[in-house]
Amino acid sequence: MVLPIIERILLDTQNLYNAAEDYAAHDSGRLTIAATHSQARYALPGAVHDFRALYPRVALHLHQGSPHQIAQLLLSGEADIGIATEALAGYEQLVALPSYRWTHCVIAPPGHELHDGQALTLERLARFPIVTYEPGFTGRSRIDAAFARAGLQPDIVISAMDADVVKTYVALGVGVGIVAGFAFDEERDRELRAIEAGHLFEINTTRLAVRRGVQLRDYAHAFIESFAPTLKRAAVRAALANAARGGEAAAFEGDAPEQSST
Repeated sequence: MVLPIIERILLDTQNLYNAAEDYAAHDSGRLTIAATHSQARYALPGAVHDFRALYPRVALHLHQGSPHQIAQLLLSGEADIGIATEALAGYEQLVALPSYRWTHCVIAPPGHELHDGQALTLERLARFPIVTYEPGFTGRSRIDAAFARAGLQPDIVISAMDADVVKTYVALGVGVGIVAGFAFDEERDRELRAIEAGHLFEINTTRLAVRRGVQLRDYAHAFIESFAPTLKRAAVRAALANAARGGEAAAFEGDAPEQSST
């Protein structure tokens, strides 16, 4: 009975500290971001670069982990902002806001049978060994669900936490890969060719999450808007306030833009 009250007091104490720091030193402090490997590698660099230019006196710390590890870092107060595609929306103590939508693509070396111009189907894809993400990472649940609905059992020979590992083994000929579309770049990944697979697997939504009831520093809001321009400062604050009153914070669902390949 007492523990939830103590947790609220501690959170409010931190919120008071954050408010005071915003008043006394609005452009300095510490910001900790927790993200999955794919988000840290492909989605975050632009936002980090812009944020560092705007707030050079803010110490920016980046932690990588699984969606569940990211949630725990947020709940414990070790991270201010969490970014992942899966799991974050399933935690009642977190406010998870849609940031952008994306689809998977299938990758294989040039000359592979899948690049013969015929339509890409789940049945064709299931005939080859597959290299893709580990369960719980980067939309893997959507991949598994699509094959299950089709009554197919894919031969997943290697699963990894990030796309770079997947692409390495696909280039070696271990199998065909299924990766996030934003993780493939024609110039960088010249030894591979990609086929859009949005028609095979459901659209994914990357979410940005914070702990329910938290008071974010102004520079944290600046980082959020740099990463996801649809998450404007006033709207995020309103969503957090609504969540603190016990409401839902899903007003952005329809506004999350689609992320094209990099």
